[in-house]
Amino acid sequence: MTTGKQSAPAHRPLDLDPERAGRVDRAPYGIVDIGSNSVRLVVYDQLGRAPLPRFNEKSLCRLGEGLAQTGMISGDGFRRTVEAVRRFRAIADAMGVTRLDATATEAIRRAGNGKDLVEAIHAEAGVKVRILTGAEEAHFATLGVISGFYRPTGLVGDMGGGSLEVAEALDDRVGEHWVSLPLGALPVEALMQDGGDAKHRIDALLAENLPSTFSQSTFFAVGGGWRAFAKAQMHAAKAPVQVVHGYRIATKEARAFAKTILRLPPNKLADLTGVPRRRARTLPAAALVLDRVLRHLAPEHVIFSALGLREGWLYSQLPHEERYLDPLIEGAQLVGLPWSRVPNFAHALVPWTAGLFPDEGTADTRLRVALCALSDLGWRDHADVRAEESFRRVLQFPFIGIEHVERAFLAVALNARYAGRFDAPWLSPAIGLLSGKARSRAEILGRAILLAYRLSGGMPAVLAGSRLVIGSKRLRLEVGRLVRVPDSEAVSERLSLLATAAGLRHFEITELAE
Repeated sequence: MTTGKQSAPAHRPLDLDPERAGRVDRAPYGIVDIGSNSVRLVVYDQLGRAPLPRFNEKSLCRLGEGLAQTGMISGDGFRRTVEAVRRFRAIADAMGVTRLDATATEAIRRAGNGKDLVEAIHAEAGVKVRILTGAEEAHFATLGVISGFYRPTGLVGDMGGGSLEVAEALDDRVGEHWVSLPLGALPVEALMQDGGDAKHRIDALLAENLPSTFSQSTFFAVGGGWRAFAKAQMHAAKAPVQVVHGYRIATKEARAFAKTILRLPPNKLADLTGVPRRRARTLPAAALVLDRVLRHLAPEHVIFSALGLREGWLYSQLPHEERYLDPLIEGAQLVGLPWSRVPNFAHALVPWTAGLFPDEGTADTRLRVALCALSDLGWRDHADVRAEESFRRVLQFPFIGIEHVERAFLAVALNARYAGRFDAPWLSPAIGLLSGKARSRAEILGRAILLAYRLSGGMPAVLAGSRLVIGSKRLRLEVGRLVRVPDSEAVSERLSLLATAAGLRHFEITELAE
């Protein structure tokens, strides 16, 4: 399954829209994902570009267990799946979900009684299930990565309970080539237990079906088993940011940890920090497949994605224009603007901060705009803890369209916005992800926003009557008559902080000519 190429570059707005962020006309949206290992309901706050999960629950029905031997879904798995979807339908109805979609993948696709199960779900739960083909499964999993990252390019591997799909993410579209292999957690677990050489059998499947030329420098890893792998590896490596989505590691690190997993006895697997006990059983299968796929494709690094098939399906339902809204900026304004004292002030901050960095590129702009949206996040906190609390929130919040270095930038900049010190203990180790230049930019941007709030009282009209000029030797704040703050001690203190961040010894406040 492919998408058509764009005849012209897509418009990708990088701005804030308080009206869009504050809309309340979209009802919660739900999707039931019937996989080979589990059945899951996720209810999102809306069908939108940066959806936030309001409810997330799964039932381990293990539909794919024994499927290879019998060709049928077991009676127990059949019954449990129907009961799970009935429960999920009741929850969705109670939450006001007006649209509930349901998809099914490998197990129902292959089982002789798969269609019977779909009919039983419809009859007893009133939910229509769409059985996805292997091509569709690969397509929507890749769309999930496209929806969850900033213009991603690379191979996407989605390892589920029954199968492994690999396809290409090419910026805003799915590439033409894809494969679907029976290398899900359950069949690989069976391979590892039957006494054969699972590694060589997996290698043979990959060599036959996945050309080594089908490779990119980046491999996006999708699926619950690989998310569990990432959690365990992050803890073992003491990663500065403990968030799966956007976690990037070198291929050699991923393969080394996979071999560590494969050497652990079952009781040690269950004790791994961050790994749900229900995942411990299939973690070796996930590790083995990841190791062999990385060996075969030889990418430079792996990026783990929390978004996959469900989010790709959701993304495909959006209007064309909405797909090109920036996911980070949309998420930041949906969280930050309704929470702020004056939602329109963040919108005014965007042009006011636009001249801070003459060399600002698109990737920098989207971070600056996102920070403006989040700039009043801590106003309800006590003044003594605003910097720390805001830093921690942003570092861990489930934003999409962002990797760990960018998370650290936003968190450090928000610390600066609340006058946090740069030797504060909570900044470590995350601040270590930033280069010296990035640290400087984060401090300048945060201190500039701190000044803007004090100067204007959070009023857009007041802010509009001023501008910052960062020269080679002096920082100048130019103000109009409306502002009238040349002798304000509070403003001067914050201007001094900004000057220090910019490496300047002198600053001044001048009045604009009317």
